[in-house]
Amino acid sequence: MNFFNKMERKYGRYALRNLPEIMIGCYVIGYFLQLLFPQFLVYLTLDPAYIVRGQVWRLLTWVLIPPSSFDLFTIITLFFYFSIAKALERTWGAFKFNVYIFSGILFTAVGAFILYGFLGDYISLFASLFSTYYINMSIFLAFALTYPNMEVLLYFLFPVKMKWMGLIYGVFILVEFVRGSWVIRTSIFMSLLNFVLFFLFTRKYWRFSPREIHRKQEFKKTVTKMQPKTTARHRCAVCGRTEKDGDHLEFRYCSKCDGNYEYCQDHLFSHQHIKKS
Repeated sequence: MNFFNKMERKYGRYALRNLPEIMIGCYVIGYFLQLLFPQFLVYLTLDPAYIVRGQVWRLLTWVLIPPSSFDLFTIITLFFYFSIAKALERTWGAFKFNVYIFSGILFTAVGAFILYGFLGDYISLFASLFSTYYINMSIFLAFALTYPNMEVLLYFLFPVKMKWMGLIYGVFILVEFVRGSWVIRTSIFMSLLNFVLFFLFTRKYWRFSPREIHRKQEFKKTVTKMQPKTTARHRCAVCGRTEKDGDHLEFRYCSKCDGNYEYCQDHLFSHQHIKKS
């Protein structure tokens, strides 16, 4: 995490702001392509067999492929994922959220090439398995771990805490991992590797919890209140006015007073001189 924080201080200014909007925009483009040119999506998949033959655009274009067909349920699901992604971006900051998402994309691509090393050109039969589905799932799991006690309405009727929904989704993924082929297992593991590394290996996920963030904010407010207000450079010993009370004010030290006493132009010659003895 120290290395991660150093990277943020050094490269944080390059992070993409509003990444959830960009992700939804990619899906919108994908749905338009699916509607207008459905066969064209075949040329966008993450297929290492074609990438090594020169179709390098597949390294990026596979994120345009929508996770499911376009219907009302998909709209609701995408809106939900957009909401939790924005919440994570606000909680973690743009840089950490960027790293989380792009590492999921990178690990998925690496997983595809690992399988290509074993399967060769047969990997093309499974290219559709390498999608953003499990990357979106990693966003959900991260949100459930960051906001475990937040309640959502399941089917708009039943209030359920995120930690229980995250646990249920985790069980579903585990069952799918155990029952699936090695291709499916590799796809699941590599797509969720960002979640594993970010939360489990660092053991610092508590730093991004709402309770911890609220505690830091309250601490910062308390420290700010305790710090003395910015002092003025000049202050009249009689009326207490400073240069912040007006640009027309002028201040001078009195040579007849014992000590460093400063007066404005209205009291420089009318004040009573201060003597120590």
